[in-house]
Amino acid sequence: MTNSSLIKHKSFNALGLTIGLAATLMFLHQDAVAAVAQPPVALGSTAPFGVLAATTVTSTGATTVNGDLGVSPGTTVTGAPTVTGALHLGDPAAAQAQLDLTTAYNDAAGRTVDAVVVAGNLGGQTLTPGLYKSTSSLAISSGDLTLDAQGDANAVWIFQMGSTLTTTAGRQVILSGGAQATNVFWQVGSSATLGTTSLFKGNILALASITVTTGAAVEGRLLARTGAVTLDSNTVGIASVAPTATLQSAALVTGPYTDAAGQVVNPATKTITVPLSGSSQFYRIRAGTALAITSVSIAGGNVVITHN
Repeated sequence: MTNSSLIKHKSFNALGLTIGLAATLMFLHQDAVAAVAQPPVALGSTAPFGVLAATTVTSTGATTVNGDLGVSPGTTVTGAPTVTGALHLGDPAAAQAQLDLTTAYNDAAGRTVDAVVVAGNLGGQTLTPGLYKSTSSLAISSGDLTLDAQGDANAVWIFQMGSTLTTTAGRQVILSGGAQATNVFWQVGSSATLGTTSLFKGNILALASITVTTGAAVEGRLLARTGAVTLDSNTVGIASVAPTATLQSAALVTGPYTDAAGQVVNPATKTITVPLSGSSQFYRIRAGTALAITSVSIAGGNVVITHN
């Protein structure tokens, strides 16, 4: 579901900028500002799901899913996982979540700005926030992977891979410097397999299937577009279930609207920060729940939008 805030107010001038809000926000200014941090991938209605599959979910052992569990267009769960949220088996909520997963997957796969080329084993490395791209497979083996936010709680990592994602037994994704699992996205071009007792962080968006082997734990989401999710004595926890808000922009009030470049979303402070662009722009908020804009300010070459 998409909701846009609607606020009417008088236009005003600030720092040579004329701002008007109607069905959208319009900012007219002179100077362009370079894009900053990689914006997160908007999950839309997929956000409440800890596990989402296309064909089926199979669970053995004592598995716990913290969040919703969904299947669409399939309708079945084999086994008896403990699910703290709702079960959506072939219902409209699961179908919509799959549609939003496709949008999120394509967003993650389509990112190109400042991509860092990686290949093979990421184990033993420490990576700062950014976009990491592999044309083939990625693995975490022969060492753990550390993601260091360097004090930025909004830091985002996006990993693109053309084929599989694999972790070997006991390997970990370690978050440091304020990094949050909710801001880590793994776009997998085929299937993902997490090794026995491994500890994984982030949201897996897989084109095909996801297999989590015995005793592995996931802080994040397991989201499979066309295949199954297979679980075995696992714990899967959603890193954050806060409503996902995304700022969209367009050159005309009638659109088309696309996600604004360089935006940084902070669910804790309920703000969206976006660089001023070089031309007139209309802005609106897209979210899985209705949000209202409560204030707009300009600071350091950025527009800061606060919502409820």
